[in-house]
Amino acid sequence: MKILHTSDWHLGRTLYSKKERQEEHKAFLEWLLKTIKENSIDLLLIAGDIFDTASPSTTSQRMYYDFLVKVKTAGCENVIVVGGNHDSPSFLNAPKDILAALNVAVIGNATENIEDEILVVKDNNGNTTIIVCGVPFLRERDISRFAEGENYSDRSKRINENIKKHYEEIAELAENKRKELGKQIPIIATGHLSVAGGQRNEDDGVRETYIGNIEAVGSDIFPDTFEYVALGHYHIPSKIKEHIRYCGSPIPMGFGEAKQTKCVYVIDYAKGQNIETIEIPIFQKLESIVGDKKFIEKRLTELKKSGSSVWVEVIYKGDEVFPDFSAWTNEQVTNSEIEVLKLQNRQHLNEALTTNDTTDSLDELNAFDVFDKLLDKSSISDAQKEELKESYKEIVDGLNIEE
Repeated sequence: MKILHTSDWHLGRTLYSKKERQEEHKAFLEWLLKTIKENSIDLLLIAGDIFDTASPSTTSQRMYYDFLVKVKTAGCENVIVVGGNHDSPSFLNAPKDILAALNVAVIGNATENIEDEILVVKDNNGNTTIIVCGVPFLRERDISRFAEGENYSDRSKRINENIKKHYEEIAELAENKRKELGKQIPIIATGHLSVAGGQRNEDDGVRETYIGNIEAVGSDIFPDTFEYVALGHYHIPSKIKEHIRYCGSPIPMGFGEAKQTKCVYVIDYAKGQNIETIEIPIFQKLESIVGDKKFIEKRLTELKKSGSSVWVEVIYKGDEVFPDFSAWTNEQVTNSEIEVLKLQNRQHLNEALTTNDTTDSLDELNAFDVFDKLLDKSSISDAQKEELKESYKEIVDGLNIEE
């Protein structure tokens, strides 16, 4: 039995709400089908967040269903899909009876009968090979009830205890199932949640699953019954323990993940649970360029000469004021395959005057007084201050602003 663990596809996601990622997702799914075939995968586990929103577009839906149809032709006989916090349980569950005909089991949310989350997987010859505890994202309303008057600490304890209880109960039921079958086969589990030790980035798009910081749980919630735990939710591949892992998202969710190696895990029980990491190719290069004008110009020139398609964010952090930053950056990437998706100018003049900067009221200051005080507040050279004053005077004169 060979299992492939993937998660957090986020089909339909855009970058900064404007750049579509469909081509990247299409390329990933094609690569995944090829990887499944080349590695003779018997079971595919998708550990939540298949879609980026609860109401995915028709294009995203088509990609998902086309993939599930093609998995069988790639030689994989079994697929298990569990819902994530981004997914709509009702949407995922709606076609589950139809998908079952393709040996695709879907668990969109915690079931009323926890035994329905236990899946017995068989090979082509009908032999039972593995038991999967397909635990989806556990919404608070599915595992616990709000207690009036409880504080954050009490709520945190209640949620964590109920998550642990869910895994303990399903592990016990799975062990009983294994005894009934009379075969010492592996028991594994899925999970879509925040486990202490998982890694995050600032712009990874990972939503807090519960209010505040109470959602992180310890890895001790997973009983020793589970020989492997396939996690989803965090987008950076990481090992909580050797057998408890996040495989991460297949494509970078933001520029903070641009330098990360993306992967899937293959668990081979024919070799005594050997876990192999398979690196996912880069389908669209992303790069964050942060520095002063000289550094930014140098890096954009290098990328331009390479001729490769790259999406960039450019963040200016120089000491000098750079008023034409946007226009200058656009000039640098003209006639190239570079696409600038984000510009940020972190110069000191973005700061505002406060009561600590002046004892005068704004009514007592004219446009030039305010500008002079902002210049004094900024750590720029005297030469540039004079240059900026001249430019500002031309602007004010053109607008006919009274001094």
